[in-house]
Amino acid sequence: MFRHKGKGRRYSHNLKLASILSGVAGLVNITGVLSVNSLTTNVTGHFAFFSEQLFLKNYEMALIYLLYILFFLSGAFISGLIIEWTTKYKPHSSYIIPLSIEIIIILFVGFSPDLIPGISQMIISSALLFAMGLQNALVTRVSQSVVRTTHLTGLFTDLGIELSLLFFHHQKARRKQINKSIFLKLMIILCFFLGGILGAFTYQHFQLKTLLIPVGLLLFALWYDRLLIRYYHIKRKLR
Repeated sequence: MFRHKGKGRRYSHNLKLASILSGVAGLVNITGVLSVNSLTTNVTGHFAFFSEQLFLKNYEMALIYLLYILFFLSGAFISGLIIEWTTKYKPHSSYIIPLSIEIIIILFVGFSPDLIPGISQMIISSALLFAMGLQNALVTRVSQSVVRTTHLTGLFTDLGIELSLLFFHHQKARRKQINKSIFLKLMIILCFFLGGILGAFTYQHFQLKTLLIPVGLLLFALWYDRLLIRYYHIKRKLR
């Protein structure tokens, strides 16, 4: 899912990556909404709130929304920085550090009421936005901008365009390519939605500990990718 890049990357790699990490994003987003009433997987809404608070001259709140935007940006920046640096030395494991940081942050937020009683909503929102910035940049880099898992606006736009293309392209090869792209986007949307539904039901009983589910999914993704690396290594030895 993560280590294949360039010509070695296949459609199935992007499909697996999209399914797992869009589920993670859906879970994190609904947990943020229910716990601190804040969107934690994209910054579109925060730009609107930032503009609104500036108009109302509520500069303290405007600054908070600006910080949310900058935390998402910082997560994407740090992720890109780490991937670029580690690619020079360990290109097949450049994804491990960003994912590990994401796991640690989400775990911290999940247990934050026990670790820091009375933790502010701003810290929770900022931490989750940073984590989702990390994830979105990682997925974008690994998939070469084919997969994005933390917000759906662009996905629905691309999906609408590709659905319209089906009316004009009748060549078998081209239609197959379009259909695969449509299915990939539908899987991202579905898994994001399912993550949100699962998170909403789970939050009723476990509150912020709902975030243990996305942590489990991320650990599974790391384990699965490591398992595949060992499999291919053994396969080469046996040839």
